[in-house]
Amino acid sequence: MADFNQVLTPGDYQNGTVNTVVEIPQGSCLKIEWDRKRAAFMLDRVEPQIFAKPVNYGFIPQTLDEDGDELDTLVVCAEPIPTGVWFEAKIIGILNFEDDGEADHKVVLVPADDRNTGDSINSLDDLGERWKQQIEHHFTHYKDLKKPGSTKVLGWGDVEAAKAIIKESIDRYNNQ
Repeated sequence: MADFNQVLTPGDYQNGTVNTVVEIPQGSCLKIEWDRKRAAFMLDRVEPQIFAKPVNYGFIPQTLDEDGDELDTLVVCAEPIPTGVWFEAKIIGILNFEDDGEADHKVVLVPADDRNTGDSINSLDDLGERWKQQIEHHFTHYKDLKKPGSTKVLGWGDVEAAKAIIKESIDRYNNQ
């Protein structure tokens, strides 16, 4: 397996697209993480089934968020995407999130070429309020059985807000 941080760039975020690598397929309760030091995926833990991921979960290569990990992505797609698959994705917004007091942003994406939707999803508004409520509920409660109250949803941002966080995360990666 290749080291995604060596073979992929973050993508053309200024023009609204990034490269993303899937860690956890939608519907999985396996907490799979990219191990940067070993350039491999590892199973960190098995979560209770009630906390299965509501969307595909991944990261943007060559980025570091404030928590010291690659910048997280939430990929909206009609199908679960397998661990290790990478692709170009369109930025549609950002979930501002805090985990144990650390910023842990989640950039919301859709595949750049989504013929199923006719590439019709361009912003968080296109997903609807109920979708946002479900994501907020998941991230507010997914650690409740282990450490209640340790996660906090801080709100949503648009495409421009997401681009600003992506830029900061690229700069942090380049300056490490």
